[in-house]
This record gives sequence, C-alpha cells and structure tokens, in this order.
Amino acid sequence: MGTHSEAEVGELLHRRGWRTAFTVAERADAWARLVGAVERGYGDDIHEYANDLYCRTWLHEAWLLLHDHVVQLWTPRIRAWDERFRAATVDDDGLALVRFHRLPHPDLWWWRHPRVLTGDLGRSLRSAGAVGPEGEDEGRGRAVRRSSLPPTPGQPLGGDGSVTG
Repeated sequence: MGTHSEAEVGELLHRRGWRTAFTVAERADAWARLVGAVERGYGDDIHEYANDLYCRTWLHEAWLLLHDHVVQLWTPRIRAWDERFRAATVDDDGLALVRFHRLPHPDLWWWRHPRVLTGDLGRSLRSAGAVGPEGEDEGRGRAVRRSSLPPTPGQPLGGDGSVTG
C-alpha cells in the first residue's frame, strides 16, 4: 500500500484532476448514499448516475496511495457497500452505460447497472439495451437477448472492483 496521509492523498488526487481535495469519509459516505439509492431505485438521470459512480473510482485510486492503517480502517465498510452494490445491480459488461459515458475503468461499478430500472435512468438504460437479472426487461416483463461485443485487445476482463487490504 501507499505511504500518504488522507490529507496528502486528497491533495494529490486533486492535483491529478479531481475537482476538490476529498477525504476518505466524504467519498465513502457518497458511495454509501449511492448504494442506498440504487437499492431503492435510482431516481436521477444517466449523467448523474455516471457522476455518482466516480466516488467509488476516487476510493479505488486513493487506496493505492493511503497509509495501511487508513486502508485497514475503511476496507470492511467499503467491502460491505461493494457487496450491497453487487446485489442491487446487474453485470452487463458496461454495454448499456458505455453508450452514454466513456467508461474510465473496467471495474465492478462501471460494468453494472441497477436491477431496478426506474425513472430517467431506467428509460435511458433500457433504450441502450439494458435488461434486468437473467435477461428480463423489467419495464416490459419479457426476455431480451443481451448484446455482446468482443473485448478490446489487451483489455482486462471482469475484476470485482473490491478494495483489497
């Protein structure tokens, strides 16, 4: 793991392009709120959903830089939220979301969409071919064949996106 304090990591990631010097608590709280919203049925649009996913990306990047003790403190909570996110979402290899947003990472959170497709997000994802669990289109209650694109050469497949510690 890294050797930087939380404050140093926040500043370092800010210099690398993040809009502010976030703290682990801020991004972890944002991840917990997003997971809860996805479990209930995410009510905002596709662009807000993509924006909200970046809180988990920040945590992923920070984990590589933070002191071990900080990682050990936060890992159990973040893993629990990762598991809840996995349970509340469907893996579609990012095929629906990529139609609206360039996927920055081939990681868990970017390759999944909510099981419950509601509101603007649900309409957008369904229009891009998103389906619910086991190929069922929640909006219409019928089976839909999932499209499949070949991976980009050299692109890592899968990855559970969980924080390691």
